[in-house]
Amino acid sequence: MAKKQFKAESKRLLEMMINSIYTQREIFLRELISNSSDAIDKMYYKALTDESLVFNKEDYYIKLSADKANRTLTITDTGIGMSKEELENNLGVIAKSGSLAFKKENESKDGHNIIGQFGVGFYAAFMVADVVTVISKAQGGDEAFKWESKGADGYTIVPAEKDSVGTEITLKIKENTEDDNYDEYLEEYRLKAIVKKYSDFIRYPIKMDTKGQRLKEDSEDEFEEYQEEQTVNSMVPIWRKNKSELTQEDYDNFYAEKRYGFDKPLKHIHISADGAVVYQAILFIPESTPFDYYTKEYEKGLELYSNGVLIMNKCSDLLPDYFGFVKGMVDSEDLSLNISREMLQHDRQLTLIAKNIKNKIKSQLQSLLKDEREKYEKFYNAFGRQLKFGVYNEYGMHKDVLQDLLMFTSSKEKKLVTLDEYVAAMPEDQKYIYYASGPSIERIEKLPQTEMVSDKGYEILYFTDDIDEFAIKMLMTYKEKEFKSVSSGDLGIEPDAEDKQTEEEENDNKALFESMKGILADKVKNVRASKRLKSHPVCLSTEGEVTIEMEKILKAMPNGQDVQADKVLEININHEVFQSLKDAFEKDQDKLNLYTNLLYNQALLIEGLQVNDPVEFTNNICKIMV
Repeated sequence: MAKKQFKAESKRLLEMMINSIYTQREIFLRELISNSSDAIDKMYYKALTDESLVFNKEDYYIKLSADKANRTLTITDTGIGMSKEELENNLGVIAKSGSLAFKKENESKDGHNIIGQFGVGFYAAFMVADVVTVISKAQGGDEAFKWESKGADGYTIVPAEKDSVGTEITLKIKENTEDDNYDEYLEEYRLKAIVKKYSDFIRYPIKMDTKGQRLKEDSEDEFEEYQEEQTVNSMVPIWRKNKSELTQEDYDNFYAEKRYGFDKPLKHIHISADGAVVYQAILFIPESTPFDYYTKEYEKGLELYSNGVLIMNKCSDLLPDYFGFVKGMVDSEDLSLNISREMLQHDRQLTLIAKNIKNKIKSQLQSLLKDEREKYEKFYNAFGRQLKFGVYNEYGMHKDVLQDLLMFTSSKEKKLVTLDEYVAAMPEDQKYIYYASGPSIERIEKLPQTEMVSDKGYEILYFTDDIDEFAIKMLMTYKEKEFKSVSSGDLGIEPDAEDKQTEEEENDNKALFESMKGILADKVKNVRASKRLKSHPVCLSTEGEVTIEMEKILKAMPNGQDVQADKVLEININHEVFQSLKDAFEKDQDKLNLYTNLLYNQALLIEGLQVNDPVEFTNNICKIMV
């Protein structure tokens, strides 16, 4: 019996296959089961054109049999089988598969598809087996043949005995090593788990002889072991069923079975697309944030199936980052897979599916916002930060997609409102969308800077998330209304008679403010009379793009960016403290220095900024007490 050598390029490919193409050894079973499913599909196709053949689906199955004593795992199918020539061509030349050629010759409109467009999957068996033996009898053939190989050294083909049409693949499982446990591929529970993970939705039954225990007949406490044949795959995936025959409970159970989360999903999206690209998908909007969601360890992505076979656990290309919270799966027959089926070729089909999914998610979120506000707010409290980051990320590229989904707490409503709701409620004379930033709503409500805007009856949006202001800066406007911080130098509010008087008094006190600015040196850009303060003596406002809240956030980052907001110290000239400042300016320069530094540090504390010298600050307080 002469051993045949693989062709040189095939030998190199086989060595690569065994050592590096697949990321997980368990994939071998997925590949062999997929090949068996292909073989049954081919029989089905043949029956469509050959009147002498009758395809009874009940007669077709795949069976797994593990023999621990002999360390063998056998995968048997009742498919079309292979002749000697087909064994030679399909298994002797790696990366040549009969499936693609067969598919081209037997195109059908009935929805069946041949999975195995590459012949390389078969060789994944050598990751777990020392010897692979294939005995096959082709439909219409009189003889069976045995193909056997120990890997890259070559293979043999000899006549064999087999009564029925189909293929039987036997793997001689490798011995354990210090680092690798190959015994697991002989264990019933492990084989079942692999089938459930990758091949649960193969359309034909995958059978195993499973062991169980039962009470002996006529006994109340004696048990006996028994064995029975069991189908270990579910065959019909939920996403291929009509939506009308599915209940909410069915979707919730699927969410739990797939371990998408420990919560219940807020909403599901069931897609059956039959256009430029054909695919099915079930997507879920979760109720709560996974514990690791905002960490580097979290992997976004959807499960990806090709014709019912799991190809990827997390296909990140199907979801934009800003919708990374969505869970679920996609199944398509139109994907171009690479040699190992574990990665996708970036092609038009994938792009079309991803675009469609993005639009469906946005549409569902908008529907939730409009029709089920309470549910949307629950979702937003969990994942709103992700949407805001999506607005900010990639230089605002996705802001148009996301802006209508954003919500912020309103100073008037005392609850979350959308930007659209805010703009719709604006008085005609209001020029800007006003916002205030701070660590909490309670802190923001106490900010002196909010007084003037509130007194005018204008609504303020409260920004309590560190990403809020950065996202809004990227958004710039909403419905042609510009965003304006209440700490901004120019609030765009027309001065009333009282404010005009302030302008006159500012001119009268110009020398005082210049002196205070000199005392504070480079700590502030300017000192001036305030138009926004009513009851508070002092506050800080800013000029330029960087606000005080942004400065705090940037400084707190790991790389510690030394970014400074251009601060302006604003003094309430109608407050009794101002008279003390004027008196000190006219009579006592030391007191003016003391008061100026105290007011500046007060303003810093109001903003939650660190006082430069706490000891000096406390000493200064003591000075005014004696």
